[in-house]
Amino acid sequence: MVSLTKLTLLVVIKANCDGCHDFLFSDLGEFAEIDVVFMSATDDTDNEWIDAPRPVLIAPDALLALDVKWPPFYVLVDPIAGLVRTEGVLFGPSQVAAEIASFLPH
Repeated sequence: MVSLTKLTLLVVIKANCDGCHDFLFSDLGEFAEIDVVFMSATDDTDNEWIDAPRPVLIAPDALLALDVKWPPFYVLVDPIAGLVRTEGVLFGPSQVAAEIASFLPH
């Protein structure tokens, strides 16, 4: 269970996805102002996430509620306002950081 208390980037990944793996193992310094939560609809049966620097939450029901059907995907959630601020296809940390920059506190 994850409690969202501030602006949160939900990073939805899947197994056997090179871009997903790269994002999970990347330096996420660009997101220091917000929480970052990695999620997947299915478990990693090949153990490619076993040594990941951060956990991956297996939450198919949450992804259904967010209407996320095709990872890799990201959703920027503002739990205080109860809004999804933006969402998009996940390619890499710099790309996502640029796309969400206008929604971050300055």
